[in-house]
Amino acid sequence: MEAEVYEDNSLVLAAEDFEKSEFEQFHYFTAQDKLCISRLRAHGPVLLKGARGSGKSALMIEASLGLYPENNESTVIGIYVSLRHLELLRSSGAKYVELFCKLVIKEIGTQLDISDLDSDICTASDLRMLLTNLSIERRKRIVLLFDDAAHIGRETSLSDFFDIFRTLSNNFISCKASIYPGVTKFGTRFDVYNDATVIDVNRHETASDFSNLFVEVLNRRFPDSLSKSKFKDNLTKNEVCKLFGIAVLSNIRSFIYGCNQLKNSLNGNSVISFNHISDAFKQLSANYFWPLLEEIEPKLGVYQTMVQPALEVAQTLFEKAAEKNERSVLILREIAQHLSKPLEILEYVGFIARKEVSRAMKSRGRGTRYVLNLCTITEYLDHGRVRQSDCDKWIHFKDESVEFHRGSDLFKVKLPEPSEDHDLDILSKNIDVLKKSNAYPYGLTEFMIGILHNQGIETLEQLVNTSDDELLSLPHIGPQTLKRVRSTVHQAIWM
Repeated sequence: MEAEVYEDNSLVLAAEDFEKSEFEQFHYFTAQDKLCISRLRAHGPVLLKGARGSGKSALMIEASLGLYPENNESTVIGIYVSLRHLELLRSSGAKYVELFCKLVIKEIGTQLDISDLDSDICTASDLRMLLTNLSIERRKRIVLLFDDAAHIGRETSLSDFFDIFRTLSNNFISCKASIYPGVTKFGTRFDVYNDATVIDVNRHETASDFSNLFVEVLNRRFPDSLSKSKFKDNLTKNEVCKLFGIAVLSNIRSFIYGCNQLKNSLNGNSVISFNHISDAFKQLSANYFWPLLEEIEPKLGVYQTMVQPALEVAQTLFEKAAEKNERSVLILREIAQHLSKPLEILEYVGFIARKEVSRAMKSRGRGTRYVLNLCTITEYLDHGRVRQSDCDKWIHFKDESVEFHRGSDLFKVKLPEPSEDHDLDILSKNIDVLKKSNAYPYGLTEFMIGILHNQGIETLEQLVNTSDDELLSLPHIGPQTLKRVRSTVHQAIWM
Protein backbone atom coordinates (compact mmCIF):
# COMPACT_ATOMS: atom_id res chain seq x y z
CA MET A 1 0.00 0.00 0.00
CA GLU A 2 2.99 2.31 0.37
CA ALA A 3 3.19 3.03 -3.33
CA GLU A 4 -0.36 4.32 -3.20
CA VAL A 5 0.67 7.49 -1.37
CA TYR A 6 4.20 8.06 -2.61
CA GLU A 7 4.73 9.93 -5.86
CA ASP A 8 7.45 9.11 -8.34
CA ASN A 9 10.67 11.02 -7.58
CA SER A 10 10.30 13.06 -10.77
CA LEU A 11 7.29 14.76 -9.20
CA VAL A 12 8.86 15.56 -5.83
CA LEU A 13 8.94 19.34 -5.75
CA ALA A 14 10.75 20.40 -2.58
CA ALA A 15 14.54 20.16 -2.52
CA GLU A 16 14.51 18.94 1.08
CA ASP A 17 12.36 15.95 0.04
CA PHE A 18 15.25 14.38 -1.88
CA GLU A 19 17.73 11.93 -0.48
CA LYS A 20 21.31 13.15 -0.82
CA SER A 21 21.98 10.45 -3.40
CA GLU A 22 19.15 11.82 -5.58
CA PHE A 23 19.67 15.54 -5.02
CA GLU A 24 22.32 16.00 -7.71
CA GLN A 25 20.33 13.96 -10.24
CA PHE A 26 17.29 16.23 -10.06
CA HIS A 27 18.92 19.65 -9.60
CA TYR A 28 20.84 21.93 -11.95
CA PHE A 29 22.51 25.23 -11.11
CA THR A 30 23.24 28.13 -13.45
CA ALA A 31 26.26 30.43 -13.32
CA GLN A 32 24.15 32.91 -11.33
CA ASP A 33 23.12 30.13 -8.94
CA LYS A 34 26.74 29.12 -8.45
CA LEU A 35 27.61 32.70 -7.49
CA CYS A 36 24.87 32.55 -4.84
CA ILE A 37 26.22 29.21 -3.60
CA SER A 38 29.75 30.59 -3.34
CA ARG A 39 28.42 33.52 -1.29
CA LEU A 40 26.63 31.07 1.00
CA ARG A 41 29.89 29.19 1.57
CA ALA A 42 32.01 32.31 2.01
CA HIS A 43 32.53 34.34 5.17
CA GLY A 44 29.96 36.96 6.11
CA PRO A 45 26.22 37.07 6.93
CA VAL A 46 23.83 36.56 4.00
CA LEU A 47 20.04 36.69 3.58
CA LEU A 48 18.77 34.69 0.59
CA LYS A 49 15.47 36.22 -0.54
CA GLY A 50 12.95 34.76 -2.96
CA ALA A 51 9.33 33.69 -3.47
CA ARG A 52 8.17 30.21 -2.52
CA GLY A 53 9.47 27.61 -4.93
CA SER A 54 12.22 29.85 -6.27
CA GLY A 55 14.98 27.45 -5.24
CA LYS A 56 16.29 28.89 -1.96
CA SER A 57 16.38 25.51 -0.20
CA ALA A 58 18.15 23.87 -3.15
CA LEU A 59 20.83 26.57 -3.09
CA MET A 60 21.35 26.18 0.66
CA ILE A 61 21.50 22.40 0.48
CA GLU A 62 23.95 22.53 -2.43
CA ALA A 63 26.08 24.98 -0.44
CA SER A 64 26.13 22.62 2.54
CA LEU A 65 27.06 19.62 0.36
CA GLY A 66 30.27 21.40 -0.64
CA LEU A 67 31.34 21.96 2.97
CA TYR A 68 32.59 19.68 5.74
CA PRO A 69 31.45 17.03 6.75
CA GLU A 70 29.85 16.29 3.35
CA ASN A 71 33.10 17.38 1.69
CA ASN A 72 36.03 16.12 3.76
CA GLU A 73 38.49 18.37 1.94
CA SER A 74 36.67 21.59 2.82
CA THR A 75 38.21 23.96 5.35
CA VAL A 76 34.72 25.13 6.37
CA ILE A 77 32.13 23.34 8.50
CA GLY A 78 28.65 23.70 6.99
CA ILE A 79 25.58 23.04 9.15
CA TYR A 80 22.21 23.06 7.35
CA VAL A 81 19.37 23.74 9.80
CA SER A 82 15.70 23.63 8.81
CA LEU A 83 13.63 25.88 11.06
CA ARG A 84 10.39 24.08 10.22
CA HIS A 85 9.54 23.28 13.82
CA LEU A 86 6.13 23.93 15.32
CA GLU A 87 7.60 24.81 18.73
CA LEU A 88 9.65 27.61 17.16
CA LEU A 89 6.66 28.77 15.17
CA ARG A 90 4.59 29.31 18.32
CA SER A 91 7.30 30.69 20.63
CA SER A 92 8.91 34.05 21.22
CA GLY A 93 11.35 35.71 23.59
CA ALA A 94 13.51 33.57 25.89
CA LYS A 95 11.53 30.41 25.06
CA TYR A 96 12.23 30.86 21.35
CA VAL A 97 15.94 31.42 21.97
CA GLU A 98 16.18 28.31 24.16
CA LEU A 99 14.42 26.11 21.59
CA PHE A 100 16.54 27.57 18.82
CA CYS A 101 19.79 26.84 20.67
CA LYS A 102 18.76 23.24 21.38
CA LEU A 103 17.83 22.72 17.73
CA VAL A 104 21.18 24.06 16.47
CA ILE A 105 23.15 22.00 18.99
CA LYS A 106 21.22 18.87 18.03
CA GLU A 107 21.95 19.43 14.33
CA ILE A 108 25.65 20.04 15.00
CA GLY A 109 25.86 16.87 17.07
CA THR A 110 24.09 14.83 14.40
CA GLN A 111 25.93 16.21 11.38
CA LEU A 112 29.39 16.17 12.99
CA ASP A 113 28.78 12.98 14.98
CA ILE A 114 29.51 14.64 18.33
CA SER A 115 27.74 13.18 21.36
CA ASP A 116 29.09 15.33 24.22
CA LEU A 117 27.96 18.84 23.24
CA ASP A 118 26.54 20.97 26.06
CA SER A 119 22.77 20.60 25.63
CA ASP A 120 21.93 23.00 28.47
CA ILE A 121 22.84 26.11 26.50
CA CYS A 122 19.86 28.45 26.26
CA THR A 123 21.25 31.87 25.22
CA ALA A 124 22.65 33.13 21.92
CA SER A 125 25.88 34.32 23.55
CA ASP A 126 26.54 30.88 25.08
CA LEU A 127 25.80 29.24 21.72
CA ARG A 128 28.25 31.60 20.05
CA MET A 129 30.92 30.63 22.59
CA LEU A 130 30.32 26.92 21.97
CA LEU A 131 30.53 27.38 18.19
CA THR A 132 33.63 29.58 18.46
CA ASN A 133 35.40 26.96 20.56
CA LEU A 134 34.37 24.24 18.11
CA SER A 135 35.74 26.31 15.23
CA ILE A 136 39.08 26.81 17.01
CA GLU A 137 39.27 23.14 17.99
CA ARG A 138 38.55 21.90 14.46
CA ARG A 139 40.57 24.71 12.83
CA LYS A 140 37.68 25.37 10.47
CA ARG A 141 35.35 28.32 10.34
CA ILE A 142 31.63 27.53 10.62
CA VAL A 143 28.78 28.38 8.26
CA LEU A 144 25.23 28.03 9.64
CA LEU A 145 22.59 27.73 6.91
CA PHE A 146 19.15 28.50 8.34
CA ASP A 147 16.41 27.43 5.94
CA ASP A 148 12.83 28.76 6.18
CA ALA A 149 13.99 31.30 8.73
CA ALA A 150 11.27 33.87 8.22
CA HIS A 151 8.52 34.84 5.83
CA ILE A 152 5.18 36.56 5.50
CA GLY A 153 2.65 35.61 8.15
CA ARG A 154 5.25 34.25 10.55
CA GLU A 155 6.51 37.47 12.11
CA THR A 156 5.94 36.87 15.83
CA SER A 157 9.46 35.65 16.50
CA LEU A 158 11.33 37.36 13.66
CA SER A 159 13.02 39.93 15.85
CA ASP A 160 14.18 37.07 18.12
CA PHE A 161 15.67 35.21 15.16
CA PHE A 162 17.47 38.22 13.74
CA ASP A 163 18.85 39.10 17.18
CA ILE A 164 20.34 35.59 17.33
CA PHE A 165 21.55 35.89 13.73
CA ARG A 166 23.41 39.09 14.58
CA THR A 167 24.75 37.80 17.90
CA LEU A 168 26.20 34.58 16.44
CA SER A 169 28.07 36.28 13.60
CA ASN A 170 31.78 36.79 14.26
CA ASN A 171 35.16 35.98 12.69
CA PHE A 172 34.62 32.25 13.24
CA ILE A 173 30.88 31.94 12.51
CA SER A 174 28.92 33.02 9.43
CA CYS A 175 25.12 32.92 9.44
CA LYS A 176 23.04 32.55 6.30
CA ALA A 177 19.24 32.51 6.18
CA SER A 178 16.53 32.10 3.55
CA ILE A 179 13.68 34.59 3.74
CA TYR A 180 10.62 35.48 1.67
CA PRO A 181 9.46 38.84 0.26
CA GLY A 182 7.59 40.81 2.89
CA VAL A 183 9.78 40.19 5.92
CA THR A 184 9.72 43.55 7.66
CA LYS A 185 10.16 42.90 11.38
CA PHE A 186 13.91 42.55 11.59
CA GLY A 187 13.94 43.90 15.12
CA THR A 188 15.47 47.04 16.54
CA ARG A 189 19.05 45.69 16.73
CA PHE A 190 19.25 44.28 13.20
CA ASP A 191 20.01 46.65 10.34
CA VAL A 192 19.38 44.57 7.21
CA TYR A 193 21.59 46.80 5.05
CA ASN A 194 24.57 46.77 7.42
CA ASP A 195 24.26 43.43 9.25
CA ALA A 196 23.86 41.18 6.19
CA THR A 197 24.12 41.00 2.43
CA VAL A 198 20.74 40.40 0.77
CA ILE A 199 20.79 38.20 -2.35
CA ASP A 200 17.69 37.97 -4.55
CA VAL A 201 17.47 34.49 -6.09
CA ASN A 202 15.14 35.51 -8.92
CA ARG A 203 16.67 34.43 -12.23
CA HIS A 204 17.02 37.01 -14.97
CA GLU A 205 15.40 36.03 -18.27
CA THR A 206 18.08 37.97 -20.16
CA ALA A 207 20.85 35.76 -18.70
CA SER A 208 22.65 33.64 -21.29
CA ASP A 209 21.93 30.41 -19.41
CA PHE A 210 18.29 31.18 -18.54
CA SER A 211 16.90 28.73 -21.13
CA ASN A 212 19.49 26.10 -20.24
CA LEU A 213 18.27 26.03 -16.65
CA PHE A 214 14.69 25.16 -17.59
CA VAL A 215 15.74 22.73 -20.32
CA GLU A 216 17.83 20.90 -17.72
CA VAL A 217 14.98 20.86 -15.19
CA LEU A 218 12.60 19.46 -17.83
CA ASN A 219 15.14 16.82 -18.92
CA ARG A 220 15.70 15.68 -15.34
CA ARG A 221 12.06 15.67 -14.25
CA PHE A 222 10.27 14.61 -17.46
CA PRO A 223 12.84 12.71 -19.56
CA ASP A 224 10.29 10.45 -21.29
CA SER A 225 6.92 12.22 -21.28
CA LEU A 226 8.44 15.47 -22.64
CA SER A 227 11.30 14.04 -24.69
CA LYS A 228 12.87 15.70 -27.74
CA SER A 229 10.35 13.99 -30.05
CA LYS A 230 7.53 16.08 -28.52
CA PHE A 231 8.95 19.33 -29.92
CA LYS A 232 9.09 20.65 -33.49
CA ASP A 233 11.00 23.27 -35.47
CA ASN A 234 8.80 26.28 -34.70
CA LEU A 235 8.44 25.22 -31.04
CA THR A 236 11.81 23.83 -30.03
CA LYS A 237 12.47 22.51 -26.55
CA ASN A 238 14.68 25.52 -25.84
CA GLU A 239 11.96 28.00 -26.91
CA VAL A 240 9.17 26.23 -25.03
CA CYS A 241 11.25 25.97 -21.86
CA LYS A 242 12.20 29.64 -22.06
CA LEU A 243 8.55 30.61 -22.59
CA PHE A 244 7.40 28.54 -19.62
CA GLY A 245 10.27 29.90 -17.49
CA ILE A 246 9.22 33.46 -18.32
CA ALA A 247 5.53 32.58 -17.86
CA VAL A 248 6.06 31.48 -14.24
CA LEU A 249 8.48 34.33 -13.44
CA SER A 250 11.45 31.94 -13.39
CA ASN A 251 10.01 30.02 -10.43
CA ILE A 252 11.30 26.43 -10.46
CA ARG A 253 8.41 24.83 -8.60
CA SER A 254 5.81 26.55 -10.77
CA PHE A 255 7.77 25.49 -13.87
CA ILE A 256 7.57 21.85 -12.78
CA TYR A 257 3.82 22.18 -12.27
CA GLY A 258 3.65 23.79 -15.72
CA CYS A 259 5.53 20.92 -17.36
CA ASN A 260 3.16 18.49 -15.71
CA GLN A 261 0.19 20.43 -17.11
CA LEU A 262 1.81 20.48 -20.57
CA LYS A 263 2.31 16.71 -20.40
CA ASN A 264 -1.35 16.26 -19.49
CA SER A 265 -2.60 18.62 -22.23
CA LEU A 266 -0.67 16.61 -24.84
CA ASN A 267 -2.81 13.58 -23.97
CA GLY A 268 -1.04 11.27 -26.41
CA ASN A 269 -0.52 13.80 -29.23
CA SER A 270 2.81 13.51 -30.96
CA VAL A 271 4.11 17.11 -30.80
CA ILE A 272 3.50 20.28 -28.78
CA SER A 273 1.42 23.06 -30.39
CA PHE A 274 0.35 26.54 -29.29
CA ASN A 275 -3.01 25.05 -28.33
CA HIS A 276 -1.25 22.72 -25.88
CA ILE A 277 0.70 25.65 -24.43
CA SER A 278 -2.52 27.69 -24.08
CA ASP A 279 -4.27 24.81 -22.33
CA ALA A 280 -1.31 24.27 -20.00
CA PHE A 281 -1.14 27.98 -19.13
CA LYS A 282 -4.85 28.24 -18.36
CA GLN A 283 -4.88 24.99 -16.39
CA LEU A 284 -1.87 26.21 -14.41
CA SER A 285 -3.66 29.47 -13.65
CA ALA A 286 -6.94 27.81 -12.64
CA ASN A 287 -5.54 24.78 -10.82
CA TYR A 288 -2.33 26.14 -9.32
CA PHE A 289 -2.01 29.92 -8.99
CA TRP A 290 -5.54 30.88 -7.91
CA PRO A 291 -5.82 27.93 -5.47
CA LEU A 292 -2.54 29.09 -3.90
CA LEU A 293 -4.30 32.14 -2.47
CA GLU A 294 -6.85 29.82 -0.87
CA GLU A 295 -4.09 27.52 0.37
CA ILE A 296 -1.98 30.20 2.05
CA GLU A 297 -4.85 32.13 3.65
CA PRO A 298 -4.92 30.12 6.92
CA LYS A 299 -1.09 30.31 7.11
CA LEU A 300 -0.87 34.09 7.23
CA GLY A 301 -1.81 34.74 10.84
CA VAL A 302 -2.30 38.47 11.37
CA TYR A 303 -2.32 39.03 7.60
CA GLN A 304 -5.05 36.50 6.81
CA THR A 305 -7.47 39.38 6.21
CA MET A 306 -5.22 40.67 3.40
CA VAL A 307 -5.93 37.73 1.06
CA GLN A 308 -9.22 39.15 -0.20
CA PRO A 309 -7.67 42.53 -1.10
CA ALA A 310 -4.78 40.63 -2.74
CA LEU A 311 -7.33 38.78 -4.88
CA GLU A 312 -8.95 42.08 -5.84
CA VAL A 313 -5.56 43.61 -6.71
CA ALA A 314 -4.60 40.56 -8.82
CA GLN A 315 -7.82 40.63 -10.82
CA THR A 316 -7.35 44.34 -11.55
CA LEU A 317 -3.70 43.95 -12.59
CA PHE A 318 -4.29 40.99 -14.91
CA GLU A 319 -7.45 42.36 -16.48
CA LYS A 320 -5.84 45.69 -17.38
CA ALA A 321 -2.57 44.08 -18.54
CA ALA A 322 -4.44 41.59 -20.76
CA GLU A 323 -6.47 44.39 -22.38
CA LYS A 324 -3.22 45.80 -23.79
CA ASN A 325 -1.49 42.42 -24.04
CA GLU A 326 1.36 43.65 -21.84
CA ARG A 327 3.04 41.71 -19.07
CA SER A 328 4.35 44.41 -16.77
CA VAL A 329 2.66 47.09 -14.67
CA LEU A 330 3.87 50.31 -13.12
CA ILE A 331 2.12 51.19 -9.87
CA LEU A 332 2.34 54.71 -8.44
CA ARG A 333 4.66 54.55 -5.44
CA GLU A 334 2.00 55.94 -3.09
CA ILE A 335 -0.41 53.15 -4.11
CA ALA A 336 2.29 50.49 -3.91
CA GLN A 337 3.13 51.56 -0.37
CA HIS A 338 -0.55 51.50 0.65
CA LEU A 339 -1.00 48.02 -0.90
CA SER A 340 2.38 46.70 0.22
CA LYS A 341 1.04 43.64 2.07
CA PRO A 342 -1.38 42.44 -0.67
CA LEU A 343 1.42 42.95 -3.22
CA GLU A 344 3.83 40.98 -1.01
CA ILE A 345 1.29 38.14 -0.82
CA LEU A 346 0.94 38.11 -4.62
CA GLU A 347 4.72 38.08 -4.99
CA TYR A 348 4.99 35.29 -2.42
CA VAL A 349 2.65 33.00 -4.39
CA GLY A 350 4.12 33.85 -7.79
CA PHE A 351 1.49 36.08 -9.41
CA ILE A 352 3.91 38.99 -9.74
CA ALA A 353 7.60 39.78 -9.34
CA ARG A 354 9.02 43.20 -8.48
CA LYS A 355 11.64 44.33 -10.98
CA GLU A 356 12.17 48.02 -10.21
CA VAL A 357 11.52 49.90 -6.99
CA SER A 358 11.32 53.34 -8.60
CA ARG A 359 10.71 54.25 -12.22
CA ALA A 360 9.37 57.42 -13.88
CA MET A 361 5.73 57.23 -15.00
CA LYS A 362 4.23 58.88 -18.07
CA SER A 363 1.37 60.10 -15.90
CA ARG A 364 3.90 61.87 -13.65
CA GLY A 365 5.38 60.68 -10.43
CA ARG A 366 7.38 57.51 -9.87
CA GLY A 367 6.17 53.96 -9.51
CA THR A 368 7.20 50.38 -8.73
CA ARG A 369 7.37 48.03 -11.71
CA TYR A 370 6.14 44.44 -11.49
CA VAL A 371 6.04 41.72 -14.15
CA LEU A 372 3.03 39.37 -14.17
CA ASN A 373 2.90 35.63 -14.73
CA LEU A 374 1.75 34.83 -18.25
CA CYS A 375 -0.44 31.90 -17.23
CA THR A 376 -2.96 34.17 -15.54
CA ILE A 377 -2.69 36.81 -18.28
CA THR A 378 -3.69 34.11 -20.80
CA GLU A 379 -6.96 33.61 -18.93
CA TYR A 380 -7.83 37.28 -19.49
CA LEU A 381 -6.82 37.58 -23.17
CA ASP A 382 -9.76 38.35 -25.51
CA HIS A 383 -8.78 35.56 -27.91
CA GLY A 384 -8.12 33.24 -24.96
CA ARG A 385 -5.21 31.50 -26.69
CA VAL A 386 -1.44 31.93 -26.86
CA ARG A 387 -0.40 32.85 -30.39
CA GLN A 388 2.97 33.04 -32.12
CA SER A 389 2.88 36.84 -31.96
CA ASP A 390 2.21 36.71 -28.20
CA CYS A 391 5.18 34.41 -27.64
CA ASP A 392 7.51 36.59 -29.71
CA LYS A 393 6.47 39.66 -27.76
CA TRP A 394 6.71 38.00 -24.35
CA ILE A 395 10.04 36.30 -24.97
CA HIS A 396 11.65 39.49 -26.27
CA PHE A 397 9.81 41.61 -23.70
CA LYS A 398 8.62 44.16 -26.27
CA ASP A 399 6.04 45.88 -24.13
CA GLU A 400 5.20 49.05 -22.25
CA SER A 401 4.12 48.84 -18.65
CA VAL A 402 0.45 49.44 -17.91
CA GLU A 403 0.34 52.35 -15.45
CA PHE A 404 -1.81 52.57 -12.33
CA HIS A 405 -2.14 56.08 -10.92
CA ARG A 406 -4.48 57.95 -8.58
CA GLY A 407 -7.46 57.60 -10.91
CA SER A 408 -7.08 53.82 -11.27
CA ASP A 409 -9.12 51.06 -9.63
CA LEU A 410 -6.10 50.12 -7.49
CA PHE A 411 -6.30 53.46 -5.71
CA LYS A 412 -9.81 52.55 -4.51
CA VAL A 413 -8.89 49.20 -2.91
CA LYS A 414 -9.71 49.26 0.82
CA LEU A 415 -7.58 47.35 3.32
CA PRO A 416 -8.90 45.79 6.55
CA GLU A 417 -6.99 46.14 9.78
CA PRO A 418 -4.71 43.17 10.55
CA SER A 419 -5.68 41.16 13.63
CA GLU A 420 -2.64 41.33 15.89
CA ASP A 421 -3.75 38.41 18.07
CA HIS A 422 -4.74 36.13 15.20
CA ASP A 423 -3.19 32.66 15.45
CA LEU A 424 -2.36 30.41 12.49
CA ASP A 425 -5.67 28.83 11.50
CA ILE A 426 -3.89 26.11 9.53
CA LEU A 427 -2.93 24.30 12.76
CA SER A 428 -6.56 23.71 13.71
CA LYS A 429 -7.55 22.46 10.25
CA ASN A 430 -8.75 18.87 9.92
CA ILE A 431 -6.24 16.56 8.24
CA ASP A 432 -8.78 16.11 5.44
CA VAL A 433 -7.29 19.29 3.92
CA LEU A 434 -4.22 17.19 3.05
CA LYS A 435 -6.15 15.13 0.50
CA LYS A 436 -5.04 15.43 -3.11
CA SER A 437 -6.60 18.57 -4.56
CA ASN A 438 -5.79 21.69 -6.57
CA ALA A 439 -4.19 23.15 -3.44
CA TYR A 440 -2.30 19.92 -2.65
CA PRO A 441 -1.85 18.06 -5.97
CA TYR A 442 0.66 15.73 -4.32
CA GLY A 443 -1.32 15.29 -1.12
CA LEU A 444 -2.40 12.15 0.71
CA THR A 445 -4.86 9.51 -0.46
CA GLU A 446 -8.18 8.92 1.24
CA PHE A 447 -6.81 5.56 2.35
CA MET A 448 -3.95 7.19 4.27
CA ILE A 449 -6.21 9.92 5.68
CA GLY A 450 -8.47 7.13 6.98
CA ILE A 451 -5.55 5.39 8.71
CA LEU A 452 -4.66 8.61 10.52
CA HIS A 453 -8.27 9.27 11.52
CA ASN A 454 -8.55 5.72 12.90
CA GLN A 455 -5.63 6.51 15.23
CA GLY A 456 -7.37 9.62 16.60
CA ILE A 457 -5.26 12.08 14.60
CA GLU A 458 -7.76 14.76 13.57
CA THR A 459 -5.94 18.09 13.16
CA LEU A 460 -2.71 19.20 11.50
CA GLU A 461 -1.32 20.20 14.88
CA GLN A 462 -1.91 16.67 16.21
CA LEU A 463 -0.24 15.19 13.13
CA VAL A 464 2.80 17.48 13.48
CA ASN A 465 3.13 16.48 17.14
CA THR A 466 2.96 12.75 16.33
CA SER A 467 6.49 11.34 16.31
CA ASP A 468 8.02 9.43 13.41
CA ASP A 469 8.14 6.27 15.53
CA GLU A 470 4.43 6.58 16.31
CA LEU A 471 3.55 6.99 12.63
CA LEU A 472 5.79 4.10 11.59
CA SER A 473 3.97 1.86 14.06
CA LEU A 474 0.69 2.38 12.17
CA PRO A 475 -0.45 -0.16 9.54
CA HIS A 476 0.68 0.45 5.94
CA ILE A 477 3.09 3.23 6.89
CA GLY A 478 6.72 2.62 6.01
CA PRO A 479 9.67 4.98 5.54
CA GLN A 480 8.57 6.21 2.10
CA THR A 481 4.98 6.82 3.19
CA LEU A 482 6.23 8.62 6.31
CA LYS A 483 8.31 10.84 4.06
CA ARG A 484 5.26 11.69 1.95
CA VAL A 485 3.17 12.47 5.05
CA ARG A 486 5.84 14.79 6.45
CA SER A 487 6.37 16.48 3.09
CA THR A 488 2.65 17.15 2.68
CA VAL A 489 2.36 18.52 6.22
CA HIS A 490 5.35 20.80 5.62
CA GLN A 491 3.68 22.14 2.47
CA ALA A 492 0.47 22.71 4.41
CA ILE A 493 2.08 24.71 7.21
CA TRP A 494 5.29 26.24 5.90
CA MET A 495 5.37 26.28 2.10
